[in-house]
Amino acid sequence: MRAHKASLLSAALVLSACATNAPPPPAPTAAPTPPPAPLISPAELISLHEAVQVPGLERRDFDHATLWRVLQPFLGGSVAWKVEGMSAEGREIRHLTFGSGATKVLLWSQMHGDESTATMALVDIVRFLHEQPDHPLARRIASGSTLHIIPMLNPDGAERFRRRNAQGIDVNRDARRLQTPEGKLLKRLSDELKPDFGFNLHDQGPGTRVGRTNRGAAIALLAPAFNEARDVDAKRRRAMQIASVLVTSMHPLVTDHITKYDDAFNPRAFGDLMGAWGASTVLIESGGWADDPQKQYLRRTNFVGMLSALDAIATGAYEGYDPAIYDTLEPNGRRMPDLLVVGGTLAIPGIPTLKADLLINYGLPLEKSEGTITDIGDLEGMEAQDTLDLSELYIVPLPEALDGEGGIDAGAPARFLVAEDAEGLRVRFRFDGGPPKREE
Repeated sequence: MRAHKASLLSAALVLSACATNAPPPPAPTAAPTPPPAPLISPAELISLHEAVQVPGLERRDFDHATLWRVLQPFLGGSVAWKVEGMSAEGREIRHLTFGSGATKVLLWSQMHGDESTATMALVDIVRFLHEQPDHPLARRIASGSTLHIIPMLNPDGAERFRRRNAQGIDVNRDARRLQTPEGKLLKRLSDELKPDFGFNLHDQGPGTRVGRTNRGAAIALLAPAFNEARDVDAKRRRAMQIASVLVTSMHPLVTDHITKYDDAFNPRAFGDLMGAWGASTVLIESGGWADDPQKQYLRRTNFVGMLSALDAIATGAYEGYDPAIYDTLEPNGRRMPDLLVVGGTLAIPGIPTLKADLLINYGLPLEKSEGTITDIGDLEGMEAQDTLDLSELYIVPLPEALDGEGGIDAGAPARFLVAEDAEGLRVRFRFDGGPPKREE
């Protein structure tokens, strides 16, 4: 029997195929009007991205210095830049511009320091605009719009690869009080430019599902509400049309893994208040994609979507897009935990053993590392992205997982041995905050 269980462990992690008993969402009352033919197809943009993807950003946890080192060769000429301000710790926040058209577009990324997918795509867009200003797409964007790009609004957070700035503030919740230097900079820029369109660029948890399904949400879109009533005026309708452009252009890459983000009005959030201040604003949240821990595939998806949207803005082609293409998207669904460990016997030194399941969430879920135990006990019926069966085996916590009294609690690091005995002498696998590693 143990040999049989060991063979189960050789696969280590088995993708959970938990079915949902919830009813399907209601069908829309009317099908959206089909979109017009784009001026440049997603297939052409994919090919273009293969030619302009900037090397040096293969990992998504790059810092401020790395960003500007890889971007520096593509600044100047058609892409102007200046230092717009400084972060709390004195790092430069740079402002790039391209084009001379009447329609002003403000794009800002990485206001959360660990949300870098769109930043990578913006770097690739800048390279394209710098190297190929005579490309028909670049000419259309330049003549019809002026782009204002803040690739990294929160460099102090990026330095630590964490959400908040050096002061511990979520910059995206500082739009009302404007206490942070990063938030003040973005508000000042909005006041000075009075942009017609805004792109608020973020990442969301890779465990988010599409509606009530088990499909992962690769991209979530939002045309934010600008008031509590969630009214749709002319500027919000334009944002919905831009979101429909994004759905249409991104669909060939991520198919039905696109959702609609919750549109509840938040009076502290920049995306919502940008709409109140006059810009037709779109939120893009990059979630997860299979076998894409560094989000390089979603980097390409952002490149294709943003350039399609910028083309549609510059030419006015977005006016032919039905807002219902966006509005009938399934919403962001539940956030599934990362790993469910079932069937094992928890063996804490000096304490009686007991059957206990573990629920584990990763601090870095795409890399499956920095795991924390979030629940312990009878977890039958719980669902997770991955499930591991440890029946007839023992879970022996390592010392760093125990509290000062030698016990264990939710919040402990996911660091333990998987063994054939309660003493942890015949070890099969070791957990060091990530997936199990077989002992040699």
